[in-house]
Amino acid sequence: MNAGQEFHGGRAAPAFKAMRSLPPVLVILALIALVPLFSPSNRFLSLAISAGTNVIALYGLSVLFGQTGILSMGHAALVGVGAYAAAILARDFGVGFWATLPAAALASAVFAMIVGIPSLRVGGHHFVIMTFAFGQLLAIVLTNGGDYTGAATGLDLAGPVTLFGADMSDLTRYYLMVVAFVTVAAVASWAIINSSYGRTLRAIRENEKLAASLGINVGRHKIGAFVVSGVFAGISGVLLAYFLGHISPTQFASFPSIYLALMVMIGGARLIAGPLAGGILVAFLPEVLNLDPVQSRIVYGVCLIAVILLLPDGLIAGIAAAVRKVLLARPKERQELENSAGGSPSEARR
Repeated sequence: MNAGQEFHGGRAAPAFKAMRSLPPVLVILALIALVPLFSPSNRFLSLAISAGTNVIALYGLSVLFGQTGILSMGHAALVGVGAYAAAILARDFGVGFWATLPAAALASAVFAMIVGIPSLRVGGHHFVIMTFAFGQLLAIVLTNGGDYTGAATGLDLAGPVTLFGADMSDLTRYYLMVVAFVTVAAVASWAIINSSYGRTLRAIRENEKLAASLGINVGRHKIGAFVVSGVFAGISGVLLAYFLGHISPTQFASFPSIYLALMVMIGGARLIAGPLAGGILVAFLPEVLNLDPVQSRIVYGVCLIAVILLLPDGLIAGIAAAVRKVLLARPKERQELENSAGGSPSEARR
């Protein structure tokens, strides 16, 4: 095998493919950051900020679901842990936004680890039901937490967000800050997916017993994937809490978790562009089609069924496959035309 064959057939080709997947996402995020130049409405910016906070959580869920193969229906509860940690730290200890971020990420990671422990013994739909129950249980605990959690009415969070002396509470500045956090989340997710740890998670997803027979500590890596997803969720919760200024238990119950799962499935959990596409599509589709909440749920359900039946790897993977098919079909058709043109004289006379 010569050097060229080694480059295309060895590790260099997959590495090049991995490097190629990130720049398009960064270009899209750069274009998204330019949106304020077009003077969008406050409603548009608010929807975009909400979508961005969801995308950050989705990048954590894509590591858990897309790479490890574990579907959690309690991911919104981990976002809620981060949000409530931010609100309580600000109210009781006067902790600011930037100091709250690592604390909330740690709190969500710890809760994610606790949620992930049953996955070592229970799998499949049984574990999905358990995570769904965790979301409902957290909502019940927060609702009955009295003055400490604000009970059913929730908590207010009106602390300032500043960066290098600039007031980031301004809607446009907060939008740009969220885009920056989404960019960091995308790069971090890409790094995890293309690391040796990511390859180990995919080995567990494909064949858990085989991975264990090769000496991989399956339980430790599963819990690690939950912890990683919890860190992303905690940061998302802090950004959401400071943006809304008020949080309540219903925002982080089981049904919001279903929406997060829907977003990551529609966009595609295994591609770096999947969470971004899913978060934007689900956030803006009702606005574009002018749907009320009931109609939007019906459309979401139809989209999910269509994705499961027609695009099991998600929308982005389906579009990429279609483009590849078209591009590969053109050289094939050209070759067939050349072959027919260069046929025998008897065939030409016919």
